[in-house]
Amino acid sequence: MDLLNDKIPKLVRKLAIPASVGTLFQTLYNIVDTFFAGKISPEALSALSKSFPIYFVIVATSIGVTIAGTSLIGNSIGENNKNKVLYFFSNVIYFGIFISILLTFFGLFFSERVFLLMGSSNEVTSLGLEYTNIIFSGTVLFILVVSLNSLLHAEGDTKTYRNALILSFFLNIILNPILIFGFMFIPAFGVKGIGIATIISQIISFLIILFKVLQNQRIRDMSSEYLSIRFTYLKDIFFQSMPISLAICGYSIASAIIFTYVGMSGEAAAAGYGAATRIEQVVLLPVLGINTAIISIIAQNYGAGNYDRIKESYYTAIKYALFIMILSGILIFITSGIIPTFFSDNLEVNHFGKKYLQISAFVLPAYPIFFLSNGFFMALKKSENALVTNFFRNILLPVITFYVATYFMADFNTFFWIWVVSNWIFSISLLLIVLYYIKKKLNTLSAIV
Repeated sequence: MDLLNDKIPKLVRKLAIPASVGTLFQTLYNIVDTFFAGKISPEALSALSKSFPIYFVIVATSIGVTIAGTSLIGNSIGENNKNKVLYFFSNVIYFGIFISILLTFFGLFFSERVFLLMGSSNEVTSLGLEYTNIIFSGTVLFILVVSLNSLLHAEGDTKTYRNALILSFFLNIILNPILIFGFMFIPAFGVKGIGIATIISQIISFLIILFKVLQNQRIRDMSSEYLSIRFTYLKDIFFQSMPISLAICGYSIASAIIFTYVGMSGEAAAAGYGAATRIEQVVLLPVLGINTAIISIIAQNYGAGNYDRIKESYYTAIKYALFIMILSGILIFITSGIIPTFFSDNLEVNHFGKKYLQISAFVLPAYPIFFLSNGFFMALKKSENALVTNFFRNILLPVITFYVATYFMADFNTFFWIWVVSNWIFSISLLLIVLYYIKKKLNTLSAIV
């Protein structure tokens, strides 16, 4: 694929579909974990659901490293600057190793406090820590996988990571029941088994990505000169990735706030909501795939000065994503009574899961505007803009929703209807901001070129 010359709609589809399929299997991976946690007990299901805001710190950092590497390497490819490509690649790896050490420390020493802040019972907290302690011990694997993959994404290769995620998914299906419930000489690890299966799968993903990267022609031509630590490049990576990671970490705060309010209705409500959000994540996969596509396309075209193609990429992505999310919302509403039963046979858990999905169906079309607008700014190396939008969406908005709901003593349903309205107001405002930026900034640059 030629990201600088091929037709935009074709590029978006060819890049987004493999990325979406890969992310689909990554999310199905989490759904399998949730399914087996539900087979252990409602408390185990609640524990795994509540571990998500904590585990998401790793996810947020991975996204930050991926986007920093993809945008900086992609811009360098667009500029046809071989030295910058190789220096950025090696220093993304060094940066990833350093940041993974900090994350491991955070996860091992602060997870218990976060579980307790969400109002978890002692049993749920204990079960949650069994899972998170193992996950955070393997943080370096998560970060190294995405650090290596940033080069592949910058070149437009979204298939390799997809293949790694598909293999991990099937491996997880096999490992989860064996490690959770025991088999022959293998003892039953319970919730710990879910974490162990995840670490084994990450090792496989790392080996697949590493093998593909070592075959890359740019890496084959790489001399020892490019393996040195360069603080200039580390600084660029830091300022490109950290605002994004910190901003996306806000989603952890949002999840913790929501779980805190939902938990007031009991652990069954938390379990039902947590299970339902797994399905919401599946529905959002095409949007995340499209977002991956436009970051790669926009990054290279920004480096090459093709500003009209940047605008076309954003408009095409928004059009595709809105259409998909409207259809998805209709499907989710229709099947809301069936989906929760996949995770639990507890009637109360299923009741809350169904109620959340019915309300969530009305907010789904608002989400693409947020994700794609962030991707737009990230690809332009405007990570500070993404930081601001994430602060409003993932911290300020949940806090406002929480206090409004508390003030009116809102029940489970009313809380999420307030969430729907506030998200639509935010998304429409963000869309207007991006359109204004395109008109004032990109149109001016296009006129100059």
